[in-house]
Amino acid sequence: MTYGTETWPLTMGHIRRLRVTQRAMERAMLEVSLRDQIRNEEIRRRTRVSDIAQLVAKLMWQWAGHIVRRTDGRWVSLKVL
Repeated sequence: MTYGTETWPLTMGHIRRLRVTQRAMERAMLEVSLRDQIRNEEIRRRTRVSDIAQLVAKLMWQWAGHIVRRTDGRWVSLKVL
């Protein structure tokens, strides 16, 4: 679900859609419908799945670090004045 998200220009709309999709997947894992009215926190506790927004933020920082460490000069170059 997070494949390639580290390169997206992430907006709040993207984060909201990812969270909604994650909640739907967690409900499907537990075979729970919206009519059962089980809180998201309870579902998250049962599935023990981490929050998608935190994971995507971590992946974006890892990707940025990877790009900065490149030495072939394709994207960025670090110059100290």
